[in-house]
Amino acid sequence: MTALSAPVSTAPAPWTCPFCALHCDSLALQPRRNGWQLQGSDCPRALAALAHCPPQASVARPLVRGEAVSLDDALHTAATWLLASRAPLIGGWATDVAGARSAYRLADRLGAVSDHAHGPALTAALRAQQDRGGYTTTLAEVRTRADLIVCVGTQPTAHYPEFFRRCGAGEPLASGPRRIVFLGATADTTLPADTVQTLPLTGDLFDTLAQLEALVAGRPLAKAPDPLRALATQLREARYAVLVWEGATLPAHGELIIEALNRLVGLLNQHTRAATLGLGGSDGGYTAQQVHTWLSGLPLRTRIGPQGPDHDPLRHDTRRLLDQGEADALVWITSFGPGLPVPDTTVPRIVLGHPACPVPAGDVVFIPVATPGLGSAGHAFRFDGNVVLPLQRVVEQGLPSVGTVIDQLLSALGARA
Repeated sequence: MTALSAPVSTAPAPWTCPFCALHCDSLALQPRRNGWQLQGSDCPRALAALAHCPPQASVARPLVRGEAVSLDDALHTAATWLLASRAPLIGGWATDVAGARSAYRLADRLGAVSDHAHGPALTAALRAQQDRGGYTTTLAEVRTRADLIVCVGTQPTAHYPEFFRRCGAGEPLASGPRRIVFLGATADTTLPADTVQTLPLTGDLFDTLAQLEALVAGRPLAKAPDPLRALATQLREARYAVLVWEGATLPAHGELIIEALNRLVGLLNQHTRAATLGLGGSDGGYTAQQVHTWLSGLPLRTRIGPQGPDHDPLRHDTRRLLDQGEADALVWITSFGPGLPVPDTTVPRIVLGHPACPVPAGDVVFIPVATPGLGSAGHAFRFDGNVVLPLQRVVEQGLPSVGTVIDQLLSALGARA
């Protein structure tokens, strides 16, 4: 096969979409000479991502300071920079399970801090869980049981277009109709109008949830608006209510919002059944969190130091470390697309990136890598629990996987240690 040849498939192959944390696995994908044929969905997020991944083999080459080099030369330069570093940072972490396992080994070898590109949203969910615990559910349980879905401050399909289809919105329940409420968010216009209700916030999101919690608890609240009182009644009367939130859309100190939702669910669970469902973890975020916790006992935003793992969700923030000069080298992993730009910084950067990733000027080693679920096979964790889904290789991109590149980098580090 030549570098520009296009593989031809006789029929669409079963495919799990890698481009958001829903990981829809009932799809089929077939490469065409002018693009892709996607069956089972018209998800705009998947189609936009596929537009950056032509089915032809990639012609992207490794770069050092903008000059094309061999992979060995790129790895040699990257190893030299990392061995000279005293406070390296491994960021991005947009990869599959195998890539995340290799990234952890690299962090362990270097004594590096690890943080995902979506670290702020992941950290808000994690801190709420660490402080108070929580009540969570799964897509399957929402689909088969939830008769009331309340979207708190988020319109889920803005970032997860297939969300309501995966939840069975519009499908009848054996127990009766399913209602969907948008609290402080715009309604999804594709849903049946007779199943949807929109409620404005009373003050900000913190104020609204505090009032809603008081109403559900039956405490007197003279100035509460009637729509909020009606929602409290709906929550108490529902057979199974689910409160949906999205980490990326929460305001500052979003972990307090998550804790308020869990307190509300705790009240409801005294008399009926309720749970929360947090959206997030795309670009390998939930996969990275699971793998890092599994291997180290601690989540991301941890440094694997000489005295053991040091977890600090505030101090080990990528942007803070770079802005405060507390990191002197950056490894940035972004294999799913060009949507996670390399952070702007003056420290040397080693980028394991999607072929369409913009490469900044300066001291940058860029190594193009295969896209999990297109150019390489692998596995990914879905956002709603410990569900691991296979990612199929659909085309030959002619590029190494993130795991392969990091393993070669570790060998280069060992040879030069």
